[in-house]
Amino acid sequence: MALPDQAFGVPGELLFGLAAALGSGLLIGLERERHKQRGPHREPAGLRTFTLAALGGALAQALDLPGLVPVGALAVTALVALAYVRSRDPGLTTEISLLVTYLIGALCVTAPLLGSPAAVVVTALLAARTRLHRFATQVLREEELHDGLLLGALALVVLPLMPQQPLPWLAGMKANSLLGLMLLLLALQAVGHVALRAAGPQAGLALSGLLSGLVSSTATIAALGARARREPGIALACAAGAVLSTCATWLLAQAMLFAMAPDAALALLPISLLGVALCGSLGLLLARRSRRTEQAGAAAAGASDRRGPLRLREALLLALILSAVAVAVSWARAHFGDGGLYGAVALAAFADVHAPIASLAGLQAAGSIGIHQALFGLLLAFACNSGTRALTAVAAGGWRFARFVIPALGLPLLLGGGWVAWLASGAG
Repeated sequence: MALPDQAFGVPGELLFGLAAALGSGLLIGLERERHKQRGPHREPAGLRTFTLAALGGALAQALDLPGLVPVGALAVTALVALAYVRSRDPGLTTEISLLVTYLIGALCVTAPLLGSPAAVVVTALLAARTRLHRFATQVLREEELHDGLLLGALALVVLPLMPQQPLPWLAGMKANSLLGLMLLLLALQAVGHVALRAAGPQAGLALSGLLSGLVSSTATIAALGARARREPGIALACAAGAVLSTCATWLLAQAMLFAMAPDAALALLPISLLGVALCGSLGLLLARRSRRTEQAGAAAAGASDRRGPLRLREALLLALILSAVAVAVSWARAHFGDGGLYGAVALAAFADVHAPIASLAGLQAAGSIGIHQALFGLLLAFACNSGTRALTAVAAGGWRFARFVIPALGLPLLLGGGWVAWLASGAG
């Protein structure tokens, strides 16, 4: 709805800003009034004080007198300091909120679409006092806080300082992109940790396998296969986790491609969705059939509680492997053409599927290979790595365990490969 040019002799934008400041002050003041103590020791500011503070900031900004807004802020600060000295409450929340409300009121005149959301955020923070306190003191563990600070430092401090130009000795890849991939892995680990804690012990080995597959599906299959061999009573639950780890491989591959080569990501997306649907459905079916999912989930959750959410060593090692494989794949293509490219991709994929995916994405993004070459290379990488994971399932858990994992590895590739062949024949 368009604002009127003039109303009551003043511009319509100014009236809108004053109204936004009034609403912001009322909103914050209502929250403070509800938590205000009663009696002689009550807090000094409530509904009326906060509303007047917001209107005062808006009027100071609207009068457009040089220095009036800072002088008003100093006056509010002095009143806040006096009220804090006279009060017996050791907290500063109400006093600081009053100064912030004054500034929000001033902001509403110049940018009401920013000031009003700021008031909502402040009110939400004030209203969530008990929950935030409980989260900080009872829910959040020391190692989780440490890992969160580490992730924030890498993302906000280290990543912007990394060079963004392609590095010839790194096969044209960017150091910034490699660190971004490592941060992506760490972020996925953090999200998985939070999801596992939120789901609780009843999540079972199925959820644990899905989250562990974001780091390494091969290692997850080996660990769950060994456990299924040791504890036959939970073999079905272990198989569910192993199958869902293959689902995580498709998800992680798609995330890496979208981060590095969006065109290649779109080309692989139908096959990835097919893989996620097939593996996810089979994993959930196995999880439902498992009779001891809750007991297995409790053990998995207990093991997770002893470790922090981030696995920095694994993410750093994977980033180094990505760099080495990128150089090897680029060298093989330069010396042996497409045959060398696919050979290097296949050899690298037998050990880890993420490294050739990153290499192919980098080559496609740089224009060194086309979409069809990248798609064929990606399917080849998945096929070779699926062979490794199938052998791992048989060796670790035996045929009773592997008979569930192998179909989850093979069906998406068979159907996806058939779809790509049909497209190629149609194009021909």
